[in-house]
Amino acid sequence: MADLDLSTIKTIDDLDVEGKRVLVRADLNVPIENGEVADDTRIKRVLPTISKLKQGGAKVILMSHLGRPKGERSPETSLRPVAARVEALLNGGPVRFFDDCVGPEVENGLKALGNGDVAVLENLRYHQGETANDIGFAKQLAALGDIYVDDAFSSAHRAHASVEAIAHLMPAYAGKLMMAEINALTKALADPKRPVMAIVGGAKVSTKIDVLKNLATCMDVLVVGGGMANTLLNAQGVNVGNSLYEPDFVDTVKEVLASAERAGCEIFLPVDEVVAKELAPGTEWDVCDVNTIPSDMMVLDQGPKSIERLKARLGEMSTLLWNGPLGAFEVAPFGKGTLALAEEAGHLSQEGKLISIAGGGDTVRALNMVGATPSFTYVSTAGGAFLEWLAGRQLPAVVALSTSQIEPAQTAVA
Repeated sequence: MADLDLSTIKTIDDLDVEGKRVLVRADLNVPIENGEVADDTRIKRVLPTISKLKQGGAKVILMSHLGRPKGERSPETSLRPVAARVEALLNGGPVRFFDDCVGPEVENGLKALGNGDVAVLENLRYHQGETANDIGFAKQLAALGDIYVDDAFSSAHRAHASVEAIAHLMPAYAGKLMMAEINALTKALADPKRPVMAIVGGAKVSTKIDVLKNLATCMDVLVVGGGMANTLLNAQGVNVGNSLYEPDFVDTVKEVLASAERAGCEIFLPVDEVVAKELAPGTEWDVCDVNTIPSDMMVLDQGPKSIERLKARLGEMSTLLWNGPLGAFEVAPFGKGTLALAEEAGHLSQEGKLISIAGGGDTVRALNMVGATPSFTYVSTAGGAFLEWLAGRQLPAVVALSTSQIEPAQTAVA
């Protein structure tokens, strides 16, 4: 986020919202099963913003996308079940649902909202103008409110109408979750308590090469795990057997290694590996030194020596930034390394010895599995936006919030 003044972002902390219609862009993109919300984590994370606005007397209007409907309506992508779950979680009056997100019927219907009331609009992506960042669609959304609040950091990397264009049309503020995400990531990257370690895992190095490039210049220790590590090992002359790796990226990885050396960043790779002939539940597996991987075997997790070595190094750190598993986490027993690391990081965080920030679906799942989530300093709700930030890129929604200059009117629009 270089060259972006985050101090210019306005927050809702001291905002007068009484009687005003506040459009809140939330990330309510949650799994729906049998017509009900299967996991309400993302809804719960936006509740502090909703509650503060309600208490301030605002007319709270929630908008979000759900899935990728490409303009076509279906029960599976409707936010109706989400509205019901918001109502249950708020436990303070009904939440009104509108079966569209723009248009005269929605505008007229919202006039019935009283101070402290909450409404949920239908899926933004039922309109193609949303993903096209269409200014006309953004103006239709802006017509529904007096103030705009963005509390959807996990959508911040997309230049869509409800997160980018709209912020230039009306007074724009960051919600509590948005600011928590920005502050946590800024602290970990721009001004961390050192020494700081980043752990980056996953299958393919090609998907996170920009992340590695950026972190190699600002971390003290960069741990690479999962299939990504195989490409780095191969770049150092290691025969990785039948493992997943990307030969086309070996030269790029060598540049990352050189960059890390110039910056004084230690690249931390496994010394032993858990290997098997196939990735399947119940398959036979073995542990071998990283330099003796059999040609017919594939690396599926870090070995016990690597994990103990990593835990010891983690104990010397002050800050941890973590995205991605160390092995083929989705198939037992190849998640052992990831789970052991999650447990250790949780203990260190709970003891106050480590500032820990994590993001990404598999990482969060690992934390949940060992009960480490509450111990972590911050757990991000974002996936793509988290990675974009780690790569040092500017996020359209954050840029829009930091450059929005429109001030709220003294009185609410009738």
